[in-house]
Amino acid sequence: MLPPTAMSAAPTSPDYAPVPMTDSDFGSYTQSWFLESFLELADDLQEARDNGKRFAVMWELDGCPYCRETHLLNFAIPQVTDFIRKNFEIVQLDVKGAREVVDFNGTTMSERKLAKQNQVRFTPTIQFFPETIEELKGKTGKATEVARIPGYLRPFHFLTYFQFVQEKAYTQGNFHKYLKTRVADLNTSGKGVPAW
Repeated sequence: MLPPTAMSAAPTSPDYAPVPMTDSDFGSYTQSWFLESFLELADDLQEARDNGKRFAVMWELDGCPYCRETHLLNFAIPQVTDFIRKNFEIVQLDVKGAREVVDFNGTTMSERKLAKQNQVRFTPTIQFFPETIEELKGKTGKATEVARIPGYLRPFHFLTYFQFVQEKAYTQGNFHKYLKTRVADLNTSGKGVPAW
């Protein structure tokens, strides 16, 4: 494990920037810009809304190699991180964690129990939620989310998924259709898909 002040091991290029790493409460990497949370999800969603952003939960596990890759590669690319920081608030949770979390309905449970209720089976998993608490009324578990990244995605796909949610494209179709259109548009414009 890298020390708390270790820097990203991403390749050197204009598309990559060092990312200061810190250890989270449960031993995984974390980002300094992740939302400082009392783990009351309704309040976190409202804070994101008040800041003009969408709300997401990033589920991780200590020792997860793909979680590490997300932090050291994906979050080291300024285009990725800048877009996410501008448009999203992220709370980091541990799939096996014991910290108490208050879900959107006011029920208190451990991170582990919430992960099970939300059917989180892979790490990292990112759950994206509706823009308002009202949209969550009467919903529990996986039914609360509008989209999900179930595992590791390479940086371009990772960024594109966040764009998919920010644009609310999930209301018009699935991510694969959105991605296919995005790739075609980039190729048509002559830009092509970024190498990262």
